[in-house]
Amino acid sequence: MDMLFTKGKYESALEVLIEMKNQDVKFSKDTYILAFAVCYKLNSPESFKICTTLREEALIKGDVISRRACCFAVALALNQNQVEKAMSIFSQIMNPESITCTNLNILIHVRSDMLENVIKILQDTVDRNVSVFVKRHTFSEDVLAKVREKLKDNPTLTAKFEEIYAKLHINGQVSVYTLDAMLCHVPLDKKSNTVLLRKKMRTVSRRTLQPLSQTLLTE
Repeated sequence: MDMLFTKGKYESALEVLIEMKNQDVKFSKDTYILAFAVCYKLNSPESFKICTTLREEALIKGDVISRRACCFAVALALNQNQVEKAMSIFSQIMNPESITCTNLNILIHVRSDMLENVIKILQDTVDRNVSVFVKRHTFSEDVLAKVREKLKDNPTLTAKFEEIYAKLHINGQVSVYTLDAMLCHVPLDKKSNTVLLRKKMRTVSRRTLQPLSQTLLTE
């Protein structure tokens, strides 16, 4: 499923996911992340239903659903115009302080027409007095463009937004990365992925110190 996802073959990855489910394969925390990511990429009513069902069953079983997996579920719900569902899932995220969560929170408020709250969130971010060593919240240019579009019929809030937007730029808090890129970004300190990558990239046999392909042929 991981390999199919990486190659962009999301339909095939979903088939593997369904087969795993049918065979009662136990899902790990990383499996849920990948499963929700596949459903998010497909962005269809069917994939949304599968994602929702998996999440509800996981909660019943007491399985751990990470913040990252929940972010995929929230983004999928928003893409499927299920704003209330997105709000519900987001409200259950423990410590929603990541960059992705911050941007999803803005989108939830925009889609819910809570525009004054959007301005307040952005204003609080600009006004927050933090040390230069503390990482500030960063907002996707793409997400901020959606805020601007939503505010276009409200001159007062638009003026306030443009003022805040300018300050965010000055503070280096506007990112060129889209929300999709933020969702799919793999942290460099993800140890499990690093170990897996090293295994995939290893081309020399530790036992014989010969090229791995040659070692496999002789064995």
